[in-house]
Amino acid sequence: MFEALSERFESAWKSLRGQDKISESNVNDALREVRRALLEADVNLQVIKGFIAQVKEAALGAEVVKGVSPDQQFIKIVHDELIKLMGDTNAPLANQAEKPTVVLMAGLQGTGKTTATAKLALHLRKENRSTMLVATDVYRPAAVDQLITLGKQIDVPVFELGTDANPVDIARQGVAQARADGIDTVIVDTAGRLQIDPKMMAELADIKTAIQPDEVLLVVDAMTGQEAANLTRTFHEQIGITGAILTKMDGDARGGAALSVRQISGQPIKFVGVGEKVEALQPFYPDRMASRILGMGDVLTLVEKAQEAVDIADAEKLQKKILEAEFDFDDFLKQMRVMKNMGSLGGIMKLIPGLGKQITGDMLEQGEVQLKRCEAMINSMTREERKQPNLLAGSPSRRRRIATGSGHQEKDVGKLVSDFTKMRSMMQQMGQGGGFPGMGGGMPGMGGGFPGMGGGMPGLPGMGGGAPPGFRAPSQKKQKKQKKKKGFGDL
Repeated sequence: MFEALSERFESAWKSLRGQDKISESNVNDALREVRRALLEADVNLQVIKGFIAQVKEAALGAEVVKGVSPDQQFIKIVHDELIKLMGDTNAPLANQAEKPTVVLMAGLQGTGKTTATAKLALHLRKENRSTMLVATDVYRPAAVDQLITLGKQIDVPVFELGTDANPVDIARQGVAQARADGIDTVIVDTAGRLQIDPKMMAELADIKTAIQPDEVLLVVDAMTGQEAANLTRTFHEQIGITGAILTKMDGDARGGAALSVRQISGQPIKFVGVGEKVEALQPFYPDRMASRILGMGDVLTLVEKAQEAVDIADAEKLQKKILEAEFDFDDFLKQMRVMKNMGSLGGIMKLIPGLGKQITGDMLEQGEVQLKRCEAMINSMTREERKQPNLLAGSPSRRRRIATGSGHQEKDVGKLVSDFTKMRSMMQQMGQGGGFPGMGGGMPGMGGGFPGMGGGMPGLPGMGGGAPPGFRAPSQKKQKKQKKKKGFGDL
């Protein structure tokens, strides 16, 4: 979501490159670009003015550290101010010693509130906190059924009394049931409206009075830009909220909501929704978000995704197979599925420092297609062929059969086998040392080396030795044409 904002910031740094010091004139040029970037991202004007003033004050009073260029110093200043703007640190969800902890969910219709309720329950379950959902939205058709379905999907109980009961009574009885069952956290899903109205606020206030929640979380759509901040402030003034959940952060949102909510409403962003799946909810960390905005990636979130997706026992077995050159097509398929569990190729690439800008949308799309082609060809192999890839190297008849079964040409199967053999040898060499920081010698399941970085897990297209077998990256000439077509020029 931050691509346009990151590109604008990049042009701001250019005005400081080649300078020997930070001066008022070159800072003003850089800040002009920063201001434009924030305006285009739909950040609140009041927030922009305050942010620019803070950055200018910090920049003019900063001493350029020896060995650090002025543009690098300025990036550091902007990074620090972005963190302050979004709240300094992560604001964790309440966890009361006297159970249950009660969380009240509020928001307008269409923001993904019911889905966010289920996502939060799954997130808490991963933290070994038992949860119960309470369905009080008796107005929207099938809202109760939707929550019941989501509850079954994530194996979390749902308390409901149908659509004829009073929402306040449902909430009160739901909390009482959770207390009787010894549940750690009860999450109450409430009704939304198309707009803020007295009836909606009165009902929310009544539910809040009845259950005395420890948290009141407002679910807001990140695509509404700075209006998300104004909405949060209105709810806080009338109801009293403790934080916000920003949904649809993986869409076309320009970033204005993330940069405005804390400053305008005074309440922290506690979670962000980054996809439609129930697993797609992340705690909001201002420092990590600032790094993403400035194109620095987000290694910590990437590590957390890997830890969730990878089974450590399987990783250890796979590492041994890599070191002994026994990595086979079944292992390849397993690693592809790990990648899918971590998210899309594009989402993963954006978390890797310095790589997100190098990969175009066309390259990612082609990479996804190639992975599906590889999977189709491997699925057309016999169990023996998947376990012993060398059987295919000297057998044209086997390759022809696989090509026919997968709907591809024999030369495609031949290239897959050839590339796989080379990759297996390279992975064995990479497994002898190095690896991903903090992962004990490599990313889990990879035996050493980061995926896509010249010998890591196949599946990150266009990144040297880590591309999937059979993948052909666009030529440099074609990439330049793609960039110019999209308006990037020679950046």
